[in-house]
Amino acid sequence: MLYGLEYVLVVNKNTAIDSLNVLQIRSIFLKKQTMMNELELVPINLPALHEARRSFETNVLDMSQSRLKSYWVKQHYQGHRPPLTMKSFQGLKAFIKNVDGAIGYIPSDAMDSSLKQVYRWSQ
Repeated sequence: MLYGLEYVLVVNKNTAIDSLNVLQIRSIFLKKQTMMNELELVPINLPALHEARRSFETNVLDMSQSRLKSYWVKQHYQGHRPPLTMKSFQGLKAFIKNVDGAIGYIPSDAMDSSLKQVYRWSQ
């Protein structure tokens, strides 16, 4: 585990979202909130075993992998699907740069001018 690592939740720099709180983020990534500022939100995850995803689930969503899996199994039977998954930070960043409303997390040192930070946390 990498201690002291900081992550940021990011959106496209042109998105009309400037910051989010933990409750809003949970609502977006559990797909309870799908719109904001008349924009369809598209939450993006990294693979289940990725260190950044584990940090996000533990520190931001405040849910274990087993609890999240159980949540999505129940949601599946109601016709809801979990967030899309990208294999890498590069893929996630490219998706966010090109899809309005996309939102995902990356290490803070991977930030660039095409993205806007809306939340930050430490490992």
